[in-house]
Amino acid sequence: MAQEIERKFLVTGEFKQEAYTYYNIKQGYICRLSGKTVRVRLRNEKGFLTIKGPSTDGGLSRYEWEQEIDREEAMQLMQLCEGGIIDKTRYLVKIGKHICEVDEFHGENTGLILAEIELSSPEEAFEKPAFLGEEVTGDKRYYNSFLTQNPYKTWGE
Repeated sequence: MAQEIERKFLVTGEFKQEAYTYYNIKQGYICRLSGKTVRVRLRNEKGFLTIKGPSTDGGLSRYEWEQEIDREEAMQLMQLCEGGIIDKTRYLVKIGKHICEVDEFHGENTGLILAEIELSSPEEAFEKPAFLGEEVTGDKRYYNSFLTQNPYKTWGE
């Protein structure tokens, strides 16, 4: 079984000049139930279907299966998504032996910038760049599936 282990942080500093590439992502959720999700994603011109299991270890790890699908099929599946669609730009920043994925959200989630670092084990050490702020691993408010139904711009209300 494929296990995703990652830590998630708010971004509080400048990171764009450190990115070696970036791309646009649009994604939605066909199903989300008891922490399990079925996600469809468009990343630039490619489509993907992802199934994630419920989080374990306080949100640190979860089952993840992803398969590339035809772009047109992904666009059709996007019509079946519940709630809103996530629109973000993902920047990749090399941090030591890790890649830090920094997501700058747009639309209803403008103002939110999150970073994720994937690890090979929950105990694995990593370099923490200066642009990382508070750790929010396991905080469901920062899950993309939550943000489609509870956009960041409404949090202050």
